Order: sequence, then structure tokens, then C-alpha cells
Amino acid sequence: MDRIAVFCGSSSGNDMAITDAAQKLGQLLVAQQIELVYGAAKIGVMGEIAKAVLDAGGYVTGVIPEFLKRKEVVHLGLSELITTKNMHQRKLIMSERSDGFIALPGGFGTLEELFEIITWSQLGLHQKPVGLLNINGFYDPLINLLEGMVRKGFLKMENFEILLVATEPEQLLDKMRSFVPKNVPKWLTQDRT
Repeated sequence: MDRIAVFCGSSSGNDMAITDAAQKLGQLLVAQQIELVYGAAKIGVMGEIAKAVLDAGGYVTGVIPEFLKRKEVVHLGLSELITTKNMHQRKLIMSERSDGFIALPGGFGTLEELFEIITWSQLGLHQKPVGLLNINGFYDPLINLLEGMVRKGFLKMENFEILLVATEPEQLLDKMRSFVPKNVPKWLTQDRT
């Protein structure tokens, strides 16, 4: 993995363990020579991970829609800044530029990005690892919900298992490196000549 997209909050929240984990993940990415692709904000958990990567001498690509750039939340000290017309284009570019995805704690936007990218995997639009960094049990309720979806027959176990979950950045990166897609749709493996 050369580049990982990180989805996370533009707020810092009120649990210092989350910002500490974002900083730790940023430092770990640089130590493992992995570039960061993220939403280009200078604030919140997003700002923390970008700062950690930059401070450690790493490369950071930020992707931000024009309307958010005008709200002055954009980080202007990034290695590369890409401005898009809208949120859809932002997510597409982040997907194309990344070899894997990690969701840290965040709000609606983080969940929306996570679920879109995991749905793309389920549909066979990519075969990249998708990780969830479950800091201090932040995502426990979400994991319980997903397990309930499996029990109720709305989510197949093989699709539930697409989501790689860990409580520590090192564990998550190890899981992502050893990820082998199990849900390759038949239409992707058939000869289309």
C-alpha cells in the first residue's frame, strides 16, 4: 500500500484518545512510507492526522470541494491540494488515489464516506482494504448494528467481513496489508472478450 485515504471528523470531539490515535496513525503511515489522502481540512481529527504526517516528513494529498475551500477550513500547507466541483468528485478522486481506506471517528460525513466505499467494494467496484479504527469503543454501536443486519438477513457475512476492525493503528495496517478480497463478483472474473 502506497497511499491510504483516511475518513474522519472535521471536529476534534471530546475524547483525547481519538486525536492521539490520529496522530499515532499519521506517524505510523510515514514510518511505513505510506502517503495520506484525506479531505484537506486543517481542523478537527482531519487536521490532526495531516499535521502528524507533515511533521514527520510525509506526503499529504488533500481533496476538497470548492464550496468547503471558501469556508476557510482548507489546509494550505499540504504536499498536494486538489479542488473539486462537488463531494461526489471528491470521493471519486480519493478512491482513485488510494490503495486502501481507514475510517477514524467522525460524524455523518465520515459514515457516508465509509459506507459508500464499502458498498463499492461489495459491488466489486474496487478490491481495496477498508479499515475501521475503533478507538475507545467509538464504533462499538455501529459494529453491533452491522452484526444485527447479518442476523436479520440484510447483510451477508462475507460482506460484513469486508470491514476490517482494530483498536490500534498497527493492528489495522497489518490486517489491511494481509487483506485478500473474498467477494469478487463473477462478472469481474469472467472473460469479457
